[in-house]
Amino acid sequence: MPTPAPSIDLEERFAGLLLGTAVGDALGLPAENLSAEKIHKRWNGKWKMRFIFGKGMVSDDTEHTLMVAQALLEHPDNATEFQRALAWKFRWWFAGLPGGIGLATAKSCIKLWMGFAPEKCAVVSAGSGPPMRSAIIGSYFATEPEQREAFVLASTRLTHRSWQAETAALAVAESAALAMTNQHGDASKVFDALAVLSEESEWQSIIFKMKTSLAEADSVSDFVRSLNLKRGVTGYSLHVVPVALYAWLRHPDEFRTALTAALDCGGDTDTVGAILGALSGAVVGKTGIPIEWLNGIWEWPRSTSYMEKIAANLAEQKSSRQPVGSVGCFWPAIILRNFVFISAVLVHGFRRLAPPY
Repeated sequence: MPTPAPSIDLEERFAGLLLGTAVGDALGLPAENLSAEKIHKRWNGKWKMRFIFGKGMVSDDTEHTLMVAQALLEHPDNATEFQRALAWKFRWWFAGLPGGIGLATAKSCIKLWMGFAPEKCAVVSAGSGPPMRSAIIGSYFATEPEQREAFVLASTRLTHRSWQAETAALAVAESAALAMTNQHGDASKVFDALAVLSEESEWQSIIFKMKTSLAEADSVSDFVRSLNLKRGVTGYSLHVVPVALYAWLRHPDEFRTALTAALDCGGDTDTVGAILGALSGAVVGKTGIPIEWLNGIWEWPRSTSYMEKIAANLAEQKSSRQPVGSVGCFWPAIILRNFVFISAVLVHGFRRLAPPY
């Protein structure tokens, strides 16, 4: 069985995954739900942070990933306890009035506050909430397949109930595990891991398209067109995840190239960017992320240094095999931060009413 790299490299990979999630999320956020054509008209040039005063902020994609990481730091050995810890984090996260929360997740959070048990809060949805937060689980349990599946399903079934959401979440986790164990360069191993996740014809068809497109060296935009996503990638989990995975496989060691190619396709750019950033970041580590993108993130109290501390604790915990506990932050500031975030979202919304259309 392959083993992860030494702890110092492990910390670098965890940091790359968390920071890569944040970078992909923040880059894609201003363009969310815009078509490729509109993105080209509005920002014809290089991708850069532009959410607020030339800086980037993260959305729920990164926030979910950080909550999962914190729950892992509290309960790394028991999926049920992990789910309960994550449920409390979702309760308080929801109470902080986050912007851009998905409908399924919002309903689940309301049920949590109403007193429903965590395992009974999921709603029927094939949205991309679970896969956007599962890369960190896959990386943490990179050499423990049974734990990897149990924790991914515990996370998924807290908010979503559908074979699509579960399959997509498991697909991201399996890919992250291969990235952590340096097996991502062999696409056949990735496809073998993905193929056994579901026998549903829709999933098997997607894998076939990915294989065919990769064999023919199709661009990411070509692959997106093969899925008939002419107006951009939708928020459906079996659209978001295949596009992120294909961009990762097409450009396995090129963080900037992979992100640019995927974000150029438009649609659910923040979630595609977050998942792709996580996978690419796990491969290249923190040092492989473009410094201007990393330095362009404007966040507090969940800053990039906060993310790096979580990565360090995950690596320490993995090496010591003892829970080290979550990383604290000045949580009262989150409500103020969310007010700034929502204000910026409204500004972007009004800006879309003006040309270029």
